[in-house]
Amino acid sequence: MSGTNYYILSALPSLDALTTPPPIECGELLDKVESNPSALAALRALLLSDDLMIRQAILTGELETAEPVVLSAAQIRDEEPLPMYLQIVTDVSATRLPEDILWSAYFFWVDKVAYKEGNNFLKAWVGFEVALRNQLAQLRAKTLNLEAADFIVAEELAGVNVDCSGLLAEWSAAADPLTGLDVLDRGRWNWITENEAWFSFKNDELAVYGAKLMLMQRHQRLTQRTAVAGSH
Repeated sequence: MSGTNYYILSALPSLDALTTPPPIECGELLDKVESNPSALAALRALLLSDDLMIRQAILTGELETAEPVVLSAAQIRDEEPLPMYLQIVTDVSATRLPEDILWSAYFFWVDKVAYKEGNNFLKAWVGFEVALRNQLAQLRAKTLNLEAADFIVAEELAGVNVDCSGLLAEWSAAADPLTGLDVLDRGRWNWITENEAWFSFKNDELAVYGAKLMLMQRHQRLTQRTAVAGSH
């Protein structure tokens, strides 16, 4: 598929920086990758993470509306059930939060997609995201004097050499929650940048592009929310 990917990647606009407006929408990217089913499957799995974050923000009242890419508008409003692969309950303990169970199901599913499609970047991305999420959960639990184990997700998928201590220190110093989210996404962007040189016109490179584009869209969304909050 390297020939097909060369054509696709050559036709895609460059992604300059996290803070610049995204040159295309994530939905447009999926349309452009339709000719490569394996790359499309990996991209849909990766981009679903942002849909789940949007869904969580809408259900908690932090966000009024947003356009999902993989899920339907009804699914992010919890008016329709999520896909079956996200409905697998692996832990029915009363101490586990429903959203943590959902994220565990998500990461296990994406890990399976990564293996099925042979996408090394997607596999590494899962390891980083799980490690970041769990180290963040441990920090929050320690601060609130809670049991950290109750908030850990998909622990066996966490990257063994992922150390987010510096990033989490910066997150802890953030002035407000939105700034904290921006700190975490900047850390995500830096991780992708450090690892994107592994690949050359393989499906992994399209996944790298999708991961960066997703963060650019999320940064734009956070910037808009900050502007609205500041106007009140």
